[in-house]
Amino acid sequence: MDFTDAQVERYARHIILPEVGGIGQEVLLKSRVLVVGAGGLGSPLLLYLAAAGVGVLGVIDPDVVDLSNLQRQIIHDTAAIGTPKVESARARLKAINPDVRLEIHRERLTAANAMGLIADYDVVADGTDNFAARYLLADACHLGGRTLVSAAMLRFDGQISTFKSYLGGPNPCYRCIFREPPPRGLVPSCAEGGVLGALAGAVGSIQAIEVLKELLGIGDSLSGQLLMYDALHTGFHKVRVPPDPHCPLCGHHPTITDLSGHEPGHEGAGP
Repeated sequence: MDFTDAQVERYARHIILPEVGGIGQEVLLKSRVLVVGAGGLGSPLLLYLAAAGVGVLGVIDPDVVDLSNLQRQIIHDTAAIGTPKVESARARLKAINPDVRLEIHRERLTAANAMGLIADYDVVADGTDNFAARYLLADACHLGGRTLVSAAMLRFDGQISTFKSYLGGPNPCYRCIFREPPPRGLVPSCAEGGVLGALAGAVGSIQAIEVLKELLGIGDSLSGQLLMYDALHTGFHKVRVPPDPHCPLCGHHPTITDLSGHEPGHEGAGP
């Protein structure tokens, strides 16, 4: 494709990177990414993916902006309180980069719509805030053959990994690491346990980097590795995770072959 003068200037710092260049920037402009949740993780994810020139960004979240969101959900502002998060995000992202086309899904993620939603995108990014939606999305991405870049955070801790188990080989799925959701109430939500607002920026930015790497096919993928960040003590730790041959989703004898056993997902809102 031929870049306009404005695009050459906008993406100049990408184009001069040997690992990206004009060809890579063209790939980004033709890519499609679905971000599930326009909250704490979705905010830096969407902001940086839009700034990078990802051509189409899908955003799914049925919630409205609340005052309590603004401590960490930096894509929204005070004036947006009471408006749908997807509409608040749309306005901010279009202001950042008019090259990007936004596809807005103001709905909750469910077993009925998950497969159809992910089918239209190259990479899916998980910014959900609850286990029902997280497992639903992970299962759907494996069954639908879509790369999933997943992140989570609570209090001062965050974790990030990439899942492309549909490729087989050394690539585990989410259930290879976390077989089943924890019992209800065992792990608090951010609303119950709290979260340092700036942690969302750190974890969501790393997540955005991993999405861009997957789109460009550069660097080392986090597939097969779980990256953990301890913000309170300023430490990163990476654990290698092989596929589990007994995994109910991607193992030798899978018992999960569709999404029929899933309860309807939560809103898909971000932490």
